Amino acid sequence: MTREHPTSATWAPMLAELERGLLQRDVAARALLLAALAGEHVLLLGPPGTAKSELARRLQRLLPGAHYFERLLTRFTVPEELFGPLSLRALENDRYERLTEGYLPGAEVAFLDEVFKANSAILNTLLGLLHERQFDNGSQRVPVPLVCLVGASNEQPQDDSLLAFYDRFLLRVPVQPVDDDHFAALLQAEAFDDRPVPAEALIDLAQIEALRQRAATLPLGDGALDVLLRARQHAAASGQAVSDRRWRQLVALLQWQAASGDAPAVGEWDLWVLPYVLAADPAHVPGWTRFFLDAVAHTAPQPIDGLERAVMAFEQQLDTERRTPPDAQDDSAGKLALARAITRPGEESEMLRITSERAQRRYSPVHIDARVAQCDALLEQLMALHNERLTQAHAVLGQARAHAWLPPSWLLQIEAVHAERCGQLAVLCAQHQSTRHGFAALPVDAGATPVAPPPVHWETP
Repeated sequence: MTREHPTSATWAPMLAELERGLLQRDVAARALLLAALAGEHVLLLGPPGTAKSELARRLQRLLPGAHYFERLLTRFTVPEELFGPLSLRALENDRYERLTEGYLPGAEVAFLDEVFKANSAILNTLLGLLHERQFDNGSQRVPVPLVCLVGASNEQPQDDSLLAFYDRFLLRVPVQPVDDDHFAALLQAEAFDDRPVPAEALIDLAQIEALRQRAATLPLGDGALDVLLRARQHAAASGQAVSDRRWRQLVALLQWQAASGDAPAVGEWDLWVLPYVLAADPAHVPGWTRFFLDAVAHTAPQPIDGLERAVMAFEQQLDTERRTPPDAQDDSAGKLALARAITRPGEESEMLRITSERAQRRYSPVHIDARVAQCDALLEQLMALHNERLTQAHAVLGQARAHAWLPPSWLLQIEAVHAERCGQLAVLCAQHQSTRHGFAALPVDAGATPVAPPPVHWETP
């Protein structure tokens, strides 16, 4: 089945098939599919039992007729286990050739577990196979059909001699066991099955090749270029070295991702892959994730301490004015004390209520109008900022939800940040509105000297 004009919806069935029944694997599934479609390789870093091999097997099932190869590597693994046994017939004719059918050189999708434990002879052969898609079989260099090699390891390599091989994996994705919030769902999850892959989830390699050619012509959008320039500064400031080759590979991956959604240029949201391309150490992934979320999703903290202090200052001023006793010549305070004395504990009397109201200080209309006006000025600031952040949230979330490759777990984080930010301002607006009503309801003395009170002050952070 050929899809003439792929859109963001084209990849949804493939992602759904990769993630089916798996918990918290949205990032790994997206990185794996995106890498495979772009002709790159993926390294999954994490402990055993985290569905790394299952993801690789599912990728193979998305490719009609694709051969799959899987091996667990150790320091005792010999080349014959990966590349095939020597051909005895070829040896009789003084040729050193391997029988590669059913082995790595004949596979479209391969999974190598504990990939860094292989010896140097195997790793050197893998280097050329991964990078050039070529295999030296005796005196011949033959092309291999490899679409994607998925490597797995408990940790990144510590030996400097392995860094060149480590660098061949463009995407390096940490995979951890499910967290406490998803543990109950893990225990109740159904066993994996091998049901047929839906036709709409199958990968059309001819279409993918055409898409790659179009992707190479896509420009970097201004927003994406700006984020990449800032990413280079972030890498330098945090002491992370990123080679020129990796930057170029990243751009090619971004171009393919943009082309997969029929976009005219690479956009800012395509850069969600930054943590998995630029972080050489899994410990750096959270920092790169924050970099992307702050730069593109605008999740960086936006303090409103000054406004919170202002709202609190008005509340305290209202409390002070409510508690201020009446003038000395007014005997309301004495009457209130008498009313309280004759009222039994736990009993509310009408006389006590009326007397309490009369025992409050009364303010001139000018005083009350001034306080209300001061409240209105602050309320206007609060409402303007609330509307500004609502507008920003709608714009950000609209873009995030429209991006086919953005992991849903990231979208939830973005939604939570903007919801909390807007909710916090909504609460402050309601809180200050109540204070405004309190000032407007202060007891009035029409005959009081019409003096406007000084503005309410608060400390700025």
